[in-house]
Amino acid sequence: MEDPSPLRLAVRTWLEQARSLPSVPQAITDVALAAQPNFEDLADAVALAAPQSEHHDLYGKVDGDWTPRWSVLLGSGLGDATRLVAQGAAVPVEEVADSFVAFCTGPAPATENWLLLNGDLPEGTRIPLGDYTLQTFTAHELQQMTPMPALHDLKPDALDLDLLAGAPFIHAPDAKRVSQRSGLWYDFAGPRPESRHWRALLPLILWSDDLVHVDAAFDVERGRTFGLHPNHVPTTLQFREDRHGREQEFEVRDWNTFNINAMEIPRLTAFCTAVTAKITEVMDGATKKGLPKQRALRLERAARHLVQAYQRTYSDAVVSPEEADELHLDYVIALEALIASPNDKMEGIAEKFRSRTAALFLTPARRQQVKDVVQEAYKARSLYVHGAVLKDLQEHQKLKALAELRQTVRQAVLRWLVLTPCDTEDLAPLLDAAAQGSGRERIDAPLHAFFQATPPRDPDPDLQAIGAAP
Repeated sequence: MEDPSPLRLAVRTWLEQARSLPSVPQAITDVALAAQPNFEDLADAVALAAPQSEHHDLYGKVDGDWTPRWSVLLGSGLGDATRLVAQGAAVPVEEVADSFVAFCTGPAPATENWLLLNGDLPEGTRIPLGDYTLQTFTAHELQQMTPMPALHDLKPDALDLDLLAGAPFIHAPDAKRVSQRSGLWYDFAGPRPESRHWRALLPLILWSDDLVHVDAAFDVERGRTFGLHPNHVPTTLQFREDRHGREQEFEVRDWNTFNINAMEIPRLTAFCTAVTAKITEVMDGATKKGLPKQRALRLERAARHLVQAYQRTYSDAVVSPEEADELHLDYVIALEALIASPNDKMEGIAEKFRSRTAALFLTPARRQQVKDVVQEAYKARSLYVHGAVLKDLQEHQKLKALAELRQTVRQAVLRWLVLTPCDTEDLAPLLDAAAQGSGRERIDAPLHAFFQATPPRDPDPDLQAIGAAP
């Protein structure tokens, strides 16, 4: 039988000696552990097994020399294991040693962005969203991504991973960014997560009426840093009776409205694939000049405002008056960004805004409804930006108008994506012609084809009216 590696032996020796450490918290912080005389032996073993030339992420310069950083070594989970041993817990030393050796000698994992959504999806869901993936995990799968899976259930402050079983995560690699190792909701160096990752969220917003939004954002390096923190997962306390009739308190994750069953997954996958392809086609124009670049910038602006509005809306029936005015502005900006043309003059822009949006819809009755919604929204936008408020509407009327605007904008963004040419042709003249009664087939035919092949879950009334809804 082959002898264990020197690094593995060094870890086992380190953990055995931890039994003699005092268990008081101040004596077993990472700073205090790094000052232990035998920590240098562990660091030397790391340097032999994982040289700086191959594992530079483990190292830092001290007095001009590259040495393994104590913060990285102990932050791997070894510090937690050491504290647990010092406090008398039954730590699986062999598994910890194996995990630490893998941590040091394996390739450094890429940093990933993980967004936890307010929903519930079937086990095993995995849907591509361009560079992103919408996926659910079991508690066991999540635990295996932590640096030392064997320690998870031993740590008193560990997140209950059962809360996240079936939770929808959007994740994507981000090799350009160094992990913050913090799991903070805000990245103060850039935009909020829901805005930064709009390309993954937009297809889900366009899929159904559900108010999908981001509940938490995390930095993840699988097997190294798993930044899921208990305080960042929204939960609710519930009660149930045990077998003796006594009431027990337990936590459940809040998942709100974004709920998809197993029967819907193939249809959702097809829809997301089609919409993601449309987004990619438009955004590829960002590398070009003229209209393609401007169109890509407009789509990004519209999407950012739309997902930010969704992030602030937990229910169409419960929105504060101040928020309602600002959400109106977000929706109007999103719509205006797409509907405007580079050739537009300011004269008559409000009417063009109204007529072009309506032209995206398929029946005269629905087009008139859309015109009315957009006209009221534009009026609300003008009042808001000039410092006024809508005093002539009751609160329930205001919320109803906001909900109608949200659905109109969602439908308009989807139809704009379906219809937008990916060459140098401008969509606005086609919409202007259709609004005047000519060239409707250039609008209707692509919409019919798209909605027949890849319909969203909640079709607009105009699709039902013409029999295009599934």
